[in-house]
Amino acid sequence: MTVQTISTQTIPVHDGATIHPGWVRIGHWINAIAMIVMIGSGWQIYNASPLFDFTFPRGITLGEWLGGALLWHFAAMWLLVVNGIVYVTLGLVTGRFRRKLLPIYPSDVLHDVGAAFTGKLSHDNISVYNSVQKLLYAGVLLAGAVAVFSGLSIWKPVQFQELTALFGGYDFARYVHFAAMACIVGFLVVHVTLAILVPTTIKAMVVGK
Repeated sequence: MTVQTISTQTIPVHDGATIHPGWVRIGHWINAIAMIVMIGSGWQIYNASPLFDFTFPRGITLGEWLGGALLWHFAAMWLLVVNGIVYVTLGLVTGRFRRKLLPIYPSDVLHDVGAAFTGKLSHDNISVYNSVQKLLYAGVLLAGAVAVFSGLSIWKPVQFQELTALFGGYDFARYVHFAAMACIVGFLVVHVTLAILVPTTIKAMVVGK
């Protein structure tokens, strides 16, 4: 058994202890696949009617044309929604979200950001999230929900007219959807980078320990 000191707390870490239960690992990888498919197909859909003065390179899009991209996008959407509901429900019922993601204090986030930039942020105990990780994980859950609901308001603006109105109408909902996608892509870039820098996190998400 090793011991790590974080802030004012001393937390025991049992070597070989389970960090991520099976439902977390399965849900994580399903979410990853669904997100990648949705982002790639979403960029192809965006290219058919750009919001800004740029389009995404064809090589990083999925679907080859608008119709094909829509098929990929909706297929991944249902996978993400069903898996997301199960994942969030279990996270709340088991208390994992409360234990792992709360509390989040702005002062702690600023401290950990400073520690990260100076190379002093510890990764010895990967079972405990630092404040930046808590903020990012909570944020990506929120961004995912916004992406799904804004996407529904764009897909069915008449059937879900109340939802579309909540996002400021069809046109503004597209901007909200794009912003949510950008947040998710930003999270993935940071998440993957940190996983490469701390490879034990990848092993833990594969085998659980």
